[in-house]
Amino acid sequence: MEQNLKVLSTLPPLVFAGEARALEASLAEVAAGRAFLLQAGDCAESFYDFTADSIRDKLKVILQMAVVLTYGTGTPVVKVGRIAGQFAKPRSSAFETVNGTQLPAFRGHIVNDDAPTLEARRPDPARLIAAYHQSASTLNLLRAFTKGGFADLEQVHMWNQQFVASSREGERYEATAAEIDRALRFMAACGIDLKAEETLHQVDFFTSHEALILGYEEALTRRDSLTGDWYDTSAHMLWCGERTRQLDGAHLHFLSGVRNPVAAKVGPGAKPEDVVAMCDILDPERKPGRLTLISRMGAGKVEDALPGLQVAVRESGHPVVWTCDPMHGNTFTSDSGRKTRHFDAVMSEISGFFAACRRSGTWPGGVHVELTGDSVTECLGGAEEIVEDDLALRYTTTCDPRLNGRQSLDLAFRVAELLREG
Repeated sequence: MEQNLKVLSTLPPLVFAGEARALEASLAEVAAGRAFLLQAGDCAESFYDFTADSIRDKLKVILQMAVVLTYGTGTPVVKVGRIAGQFAKPRSSAFETVNGTQLPAFRGHIVNDDAPTLEARRPDPARLIAAYHQSASTLNLLRAFTKGGFADLEQVHMWNQQFVASSREGERYEATAAEIDRALRFMAACGIDLKAEETLHQVDFFTSHEALILGYEEALTRRDSLTGDWYDTSAHMLWCGERTRQLDGAHLHFLSGVRNPVAAKVGPGAKPEDVVAMCDILDPERKPGRLTLISRMGAGKVEDALPGLQVAVRESGHPVVWTCDPMHGNTFTSDSGRKTRHFDAVMSEISGFFAACRRSGTWPGGVHVELTGDSVTECLGGAEEIVEDDLALRYTTTCDPRLNGRQSLDLAFRVAELLREG
């Protein structure tokens, strides 16, 4: 282990301090109610499902969602992927039963393998190096795609039009798609050369992951030559989960010491005084854009549990971004034994999040979702009406169930409607 961490500490940074500061500035706009955060990507990246096509398709869905949300909010959308580093997963139990055999839990490909054998489940420190190199390759592709014309606004809008035309929910979304089309034609009629306008052809795209394996994160932490501050160069943004945000815990302590934008998941059992204390640790300077709080309450709990936390944080003077993770509080095991989520429950939590924000006078700053560009059948419902018998068709996740591309776009159009109503 020590030798692998030593090697990591000598490798080049994956991201740069200036990029992290740019993200913080964008998140400050979200905190002020002048932008919206879309944080999306895999539940846990795989060492095996790693191709240019899979990265491109995931990015394509996120870009499509961002265009819809930009129009819905009338504000910029900050695009942050759960990508290029999201290899570790916390588990509620140290063991799991697979085909009647008890095995050590799969903890993400940065730790062990998901194959159902004792040998595969043995932690392997060499995986730390493999995760670094896959992250570096992924970042190279993301930078090429987002700056090389793949993110062209007219092209992304065309993809959305194709989705609307082929969707069972198409009539519901046709008006929004048509309004975006009119806006583009209006700009052209005003003399704006859409092909020459650089901002319409490339986007800023940032990376994030849960800072779970602290040895990996510490090995990639570097001192910025311009400011002298410490940055975790494994990603632009890091977060701690509901299981690792203890006030006296190592994960919170680590995040307090780096200058990246950071985040924390907040569940239904969180107490206002504990959340404020966590904010004091992570954001003692009360700096806009520094801290994002990710609500993951569950569809039936968010409206009651969230407003009090939001009021307490606001009264403490912390200018945080509040976003909604509608996935993790709505996971259940189907009769077939597969973990899944129902699209209606996901949307119900988002709707409850917006309602809670209205009650507390808080800007609903964003959504945090697990998705893939692949045509998987891991979450029930949605426009395709996936039922339990469909789960076995294309259930490929290494850990938690993800929305497929069509379900993700369905979600984006519905969130846009909520934003416009608000």
